[in-house]
Amino acid sequence: MSARAAGSGAEQSGGGTGRWRLALGAGLLVFILAAPWWAPRVLRQFAFFRVRRVEVLGARFTPVADVLQRLQVDTTRSIWDPTGPLVQRVQAHPQVEHATVTRKLPGTLVVELTERRPVALVPTDAGLAAVDEHGTRLPLDPSRTPLDAPVVTAAPPDSPVYHLLGAMQRDAPRLYARLSTITRTGNDELLLRIDDIGVRAMTNVTLARLSDIEPVERDLARRQIRAAELDLRYRDQVIARLP
Repeated sequence: MSARAAGSGAEQSGGGTGRWRLALGAGLLVFILAAPWWAPRVLRQFAFFRVRRVEVLGARFTPVADVLQRLQVDTTRSIWDPTGPLVQRVQAHPQVEHATVTRKLPGTLVVELTERRPVALVPTDAGLAAVDEHGTRLPLDPSRTPLDAPVVTAAPPDSPVYHLLGAMQRDAPRLYARLSTITRTGNDELLLRIDDIGVRAMTNVTLARLSDIEPVERDLARRQIRAAELDLRYRDQVIARLP
């Protein structure tokens, strides 16, 4: 009988230990899950995590000095300070489409930019201005920042022409590099200058349709024929006009 009693006491002791371990594990889990809330508050008190360096990535057209000025951080700040306000200030730059700010221990902030890319140059009273694929004017001075972009005339902001150029820059860069000018010749017609060939198209021309000129150009080159103009205005046809 005493043996059974001793065994029962051991079982009770083991059960109490198991519950204690479970409670300890649950407390540790809560502690770990709460770390994103308490850890920055604690760590930002240490001088070891003061900002000593800022890396700016993806800044091709945006002056790094502009980014640093907008960050408003110095060596009195901690890398564990909230990054949301930093992101908002950088994204307010008219050249920046999106920004992220991450930490590199112990004292570096990394700012990565996605820029609004210039796709065209448009004439203004003050000279040529750069615009993005929405026709939004960018804070770039083409006289100081060389831009390899076509000149577009008589196209209003948010014109399909700019969307076409954005798609061409991303998906058909070789064709984009050959394009020098786009001129509106009528209410719904365009004249594109690709190398030394004029290409007539409708204002709603797509990149797929514009790419139809490439096999025609190859065929003409094979036959040693030079076209003065290619016409895409007629459905499912590319008309080559000779000099």
